[in-house]
Amino acid sequence: MPERAAKVAAFLRRAGRAGDGRTPLAGDAGLRRYERLKGPEGSFVLMDADPGLGEDVRPFLDVAARLAALGLRPPRIVAEDPVEGLLLLEDFGDDLLARVLEREPGREGALYARAADVLTRIDGAGAPRGLPRYAADEMADAAALAWRWYAGREDPCPWRDALRDRIAEVCGGPATMALRDFHAENLVVLGDGGLGLLDFQDAALAPAGYDLVSLVQDARRDVSPAVAEAAVARFAAATGRDRAGLDAALAVMGLQRAVRVLMICARLSLHFGRPRYVRLIPRVWGQVQRNLAHPAAAPLAPILDLPAPSEGVLTDLEARCGTVPTL
Repeated sequence: MPERAAKVAAFLRRAGRAGDGRTPLAGDAGLRRYERLKGPEGSFVLMDADPGLGEDVRPFLDVAARLAALGLRPPRIVAEDPVEGLLLLEDFGDDLLARVLEREPGREGALYARAADVLTRIDGAGAPRGLPRYAADEMADAAALAWRWYAGREDPCPWRDALRDRIAEVCGGPATMALRDFHAENLVVLGDGGLGLLDFQDAALAPAGYDLVSLVQDARRDVSPAVAEAAVARFAAATGRDRAGLDAALAVMGLQRAVRVLMICARLSLHFGRPRYVRLIPRVWGQVQRNLAHPAAAPLAPILDLPAPSEGVLTDLEARCGTVPTL
């Protein structure tokens, strides 16, 4: 038995789940693996986050505890071995918000309102200690990687510095906890009507509204403009934020996030061998353009010299899948 498989088997024995049936589950954009375990005592999810691949479950455990303390719904931790990167989690089932809306599109408004309420509660907790910072410098650095991975060039410095300055100017105010991947495929509609939260291990202190951008400017699905507007209005009203200022911050953060996602989609194909993400790029490019149309982000448009995602650009990223060995 391979060494990793032996460690997983030993963990499951200690957790009393050695005899359960095991079915692979779709993973996320990281290197973590997931399996569903089914046995006489019910269904659970195994998270296998191999430290040998650079994974670390301790941030997940930390943020899960923070979310639970707010009365929110991260998966319950059934068993854990942080040293080996193994967790046994409560199984929320398969009703991802995105899948529910494929079956029942009429529920979009109500479910996005519920998601906005989750963000309102997180925002109300202020800036908890012990989280990494994701502020103007970090955000600009992350977005600047798009020139290397998406455009194949190395010199975004004028745009990087201009973005940093724009974030600092427009997105000021107290930071709050941002889960940083808050969207319809990381939210689960639970049987009691609540929303289960997934994939939050990269949480950080970020400008208020960062997760709201992630929710309403989703790389994976088109959110109805009316639903997006209602979610933003609900968040603004509940948090007491000035709507004009919030809209400006959302445009600048939306631009940063969209440019960063261009990089992620390209890197997932070129380095990690996952070409399916390339086809998300046209939607994300549309988000780039819509954010640039807002006066708060418009000054960045003349120096955003990334190529539009023509079919040639997309097929080239797919054709070079898995050919870039180093990050």
